Amino acid sequence: MNVNFEYYKVFYFVAKYGNITKAAAALGSNQPNVTRIIKLLEAQLNCRLFIREARGIRLTEEGKILYSHVEVAYSHLLNAQEEICGQDMQRCGTVTIGATETALHLFLLNFLHDFKMEYPAVRIKIYNQSTPETVKHLISGRFDFAVITTPFEVPKSFSAVKALDFDEILVGGTQYINLCNTSLTLEEIGKYPLIGLGRESATYRFYKDFFIQKGIDLELDMEVATSDLMLPLIEKNLGIGFVPEKLAKPLLEEEKLVRIPFGFHIPSRSILIVSDKGRGRSLTADTFYKFLRNKINFREERGNDI
Repeated sequence: MNVNFEYYKVFYFVAKYGNITKAAAALGSNQPNVTRIIKLLEAQLNCRLFIREARGIRLTEEGKILYSHVEVAYSHLLNAQEEICGQDMQRCGTVTIGATETALHLFLLNFLHDFKMEYPAVRIKIYNQSTPETVKHLISGRFDFAVITTPFEVPKSFSAVKALDFDEILVGGTQYINLCNTSLTLEEIGKYPLIGLGRESATYRFYKDFFIQKGIDLELDMEVATSDLMLPLIEKNLGIGFVPEKLAKPLLEEEKLVRIPFGFHIPSRSILIVSDKGRGRSLTADTFYKFLRNKINFREERGNDI
């Protein structure tokens, strides 16, 4: 099938804006021409890509599949164009990164400022998602690389570099201060409302498997999308939860949270920088990737925590 690549460009803008008039303006074209090209593309692909609605248009299921590929291809083409046209290819362009909430706060945020000071013209796009979602988009080519939290089975086609290890502790709001002088068992923890990350996260699977190995099938009383949401809910005494120690430390020092001891060992978890060995990074993305690797090596040499 020999489809004019210009058709895919028009399709990309129509899907992006969800409006033919806006897409035409962005393309420097007109509405009838854009409509004509979409109809030609649909005819060549032998499927309907858009459904007209009162407030605009939306993608069909076939349109969504096509857009997931066209979006990635268009992004790569723009990055290549920016690098080729730039006077210093390392200091311009765009880096697209996938990151879990924990990896973002415990690792990535620490270095964004330093990198931007050195490479101010580089644009950075960060997509904050769960580990499974981040990995899925990394495989599809949407991300240049990803910074994720374990547990994660690294495919052979992936390269994974450990950024750091971290521990999690059990905390509650001040209402649970009476638990500070005890050491809870897993069974006792089950008597209190438990707050945690949702089922789509690696953290949920980590604790689900951990409790099952101990013979306990513990369910969450409240599921949240990000660790940032966990701490305010715990602080408001809506339940207790396991959170990274470094994230909880400021609230513990302010006495807005209390640390709850427990009588069992939770294995440390890790943050990994993951990339697809079979897909090359742009020069800009590789510059940021190497910047992070150098920071990790420097920390290991100094023996200091990030």
